[in-house]
Amino acid sequence: MLLHMSNSAGKSQSAPLHSVSVAGVVVREDGCVLAIRRADDGTWEPPGGVLELGEAVEDGVRREVHEETGIKVGVERLTGVYKNVSRGIVALVFRCRPENEAMRLSEESVEIAWLTPAEVSERMAAVYAVRVLDGLRGDTAPSVRTHDGRHLLSGASCELPETPLPVDG
Repeated sequence: MLLHMSNSAGKSQSAPLHSVSVAGVVVREDGCVLAIRRADDGTWEPPGGVLELGEAVEDGVRREVHEETGIKVGVERLTGVYKNVSRGIVALVFRCRPENEAMRLSEESVEIAWLTPAEVSERMAAVYAVRVLDGLRGDTAPSVRTHDGRHLLSGASCELPETPLPVDG
């Protein structure tokens, strides 16, 4: 989709239209991370979805995690910004802590699990695993990464680590 705009000279310009999504890397005290297996395509991902118009970013993270898993979370910090260049989606990913563990499935999730970092690397596609592994790093600056929906694109250290990153307390 393109939005057509006019510049001061009256010429038509095209500007890309982006969607913003949010996701939560929910980390339990034992270092396991909350993940869902999506109903539509069977992939494993951190819970998240489209940020609603007029919704605060942190509220969107809390809403999406709760809708997909039944778990209420406290949002701690931004851990990464990820752009899907093929679909025009910018995802903001936040590290969260669970405030309850009463899990329930939703229309969007057919399975919910607490995964170890090694299981994240095994079960998730690289474009989602890197979001979780970035969220497990200690208090560092947020990662900024680009992908095409299936593969991380070259540049700015887009490679998954050989071994799972250590989990901070």
